[in-house]
Amino acid sequence: MGKLRAFYIELENPQGVFFAGQIINGRLVVELDAEMKMREIRLTFKGLAYVHWTERHSTGSGKNRRTTTRHYSATENYFHQIVPVFGQGMGMGDDNRLPPGQHVYPFSFQLPPNLPSSFEGGVGYVRYTIKGTIDKPWKFDHTTKRPFTVNALLDLNTQPNSACGTQNQQSKFLCCLCCKSGPITGMLKLDRVGYVPGEAITFNAEIQNMTSRVCGTHVKLYMTTVFHATTKSKTTTSEVARVVHQDIQPGETETWSGDRLVIPPLPPSFLVGCQIIDINYYFELIVDPSGPAIDLHVPLLIIIGTIPLRTVVQQYQAQYGISSPAQPALPAPGPAPSAPPVGGASIMSDLPPPSYNECVFGKTNIREEDDSEHTRGEMDYAPAYTYYDWSKQSQFK
Repeated sequence: MGKLRAFYIELENPQGVFFAGQIINGRLVVELDAEMKMREIRLTFKGLAYVHWTERHSTGSGKNRRTTTRHYSATENYFHQIVPVFGQGMGMGDDNRLPPGQHVYPFSFQLPPNLPSSFEGGVGYVRYTIKGTIDKPWKFDHTTKRPFTVNALLDLNTQPNSACGTQNQQSKFLCCLCCKSGPITGMLKLDRVGYVPGEAITFNAEIQNMTSRVCGTHVKLYMTTVFHATTKSKTTTSEVARVVHQDIQPGETETWSGDRLVIPPLPPSFLVGCQIIDINYYFELIVDPSGPAIDLHVPLLIIIGTIPLRTVVQQYQAQYGISSPAQPALPAPGPAPSAPPVGGASIMSDLPPPSYNECVFGKTNIREEDDSEHTRGEMDYAPAYTYYDWSKQSQFK
């Protein structure tokens, strides 16, 4: 490692979870075994959305056939602020020496309002980072990186139809209308459209198998993401969770009543505040006939928010005997408010506090073009989203 023993960014809020408009407090720590020459030490606070993918396109035919790779991309910048903490940027000239030992540089940075939630989606992302740089003239710079999560507020009480029930029914014949085999019919029903992570989707379904084939059945929750480049859009689908039921024999009808699927930590629907990435969630019944056939799909659009419905909170409060929380919610410790800040009359003062759990899709590598192989810090990262474990809220009675 040479002279540099340690170089890292530490946040007062160790979970690194914030809401737009909050202040991030932390410190940049440099530990040297020997004196180091440098131009300056600086911090870079960056928030942006980025979309990029490639496609191969062929033109011509025969010997004149040519294949080219086209790049599709778009960028949306939310903030990019450079803050010097030592050296040239502090009026000390460009020839500075830092003595051996530990050097600590505290910092505070206020996030802008109306930021979209953090999101890592492979083809694109919404990402927030703090980077520390030791600028060394005529040599490679030392850098360290610390990602953090922003959770945007999506209040289900302000979303039309969030509290309303929804259902869908679909039928299909495996061959044609004139065949003797009857259709497969599936019906899926939910008592509401809006949920928060940690809640269970309680659903009812009915499947009628009037065919001559055995049919496998399951329901699944999946996310569709639309990435918008400057000239084209791309849609991806990611399965979140599923519930599998037993096969349905020919001529049988099966009814599911009150089955449940718990929603894991996920980014909120729509990705409000981002113009180049859209997120939607679907809860779908799938009937899979044996042999060659196309599955029957019965989808329902649902909304996943960060602030639960009032009526649902009241139901859980009655069920678990929960009163107003007597202590702050996670993340803690840290100077930032630990529960969603009150932004309107629709948010209840006795809102049970959420925790903040790592996204169900896991970590992704966040190394970017301006990161070298020597960049220190967290390069494998997953955003942490609001998660309400209602059964544990009784501790706040």
